[in-house]
Amino acid sequence: MISSSLELRKALVTGAGRGIGEAIAQALAQQGAYVICVSRTAANCERVAQTICEQGGRAEAIAVDVTDRAAVKATCEDILKRLEGVDILVNNAGILRNALMVQMSYEDWDDVIQANLTSAFLWTKGLLYAMARKRWGRMINISSVVGKIGGIGQANYAAAKAGLMGFTKSVAREVASRGICVNAIAPGFIETDMTRSIQEKWAEEFVKMIPMKRVGSVQDIAALVAFLCSDAAAYITGQVLTVDGGMTM
Repeated sequence: MISSSLELRKALVTGAGRGIGEAIAQALAQQGAYVICVSRTAANCERVAQTICEQGGRAEAIAVDVTDRAAVKATCEDILKRLEGVDILVNNAGILRNALMVQMSYEDWDDVIQANLTSAFLWTKGLLYAMARKRWGRMINISSVVGKIGGIGQANYAAAKAGLMGFTKSVAREVASRGICVNAIAPGFIETDMTRSIQEKWAEEFVKMIPMKRVGSVQDIAALVAFLCSDAAAYITGQVLTVDGGMTM
């Protein structure tokens, strides 16, 4: 059933071709938002947008590499021209390139920082001014508990996700007076294609660290995003909300 709580809103979700991003796009569409599904792979974001439309929602797909500065700039300009901007921006795109610090290549460092952190800057840079002119907006950055506690072999990923937290708080202070709420979500161990690649023995060890004794679902994250985009969350900004089953409490 499609709700109408976000019926007049336009949302852009990066990394919307699968996993958490796909669930977020679905959740926002179910609340009535027009969703722009962004993914590097055209087939993935087109599939998600088509599914949303088949379910009675409204969506379009845009294939773009979120680390390509010129491509993101051109996409933002097109959105501003066609749709007069967006009301909701969800910076979710990200990659993993795990390696111990002494073995991590310069390329692995740069790729992860660009995809997980710099991409958020690029989309925010391109869309925030138009959002501020409307004096209403929501921006949610998908960080990670790894940005809070670190992770072996994840110095690049942890640095990027911690950077997103600081980025969130700084931008929130800048635009709060314009009616824009900027928050971050730090998921714990969530079942996605990315986490399914972890060896079973390591997955079992992760679960032992979680008081709720289960991994999270993509819907756990999507539901919080939908709430933060609603008018009910109009007085919440500059926060990092952790969704990890109690792992880091």
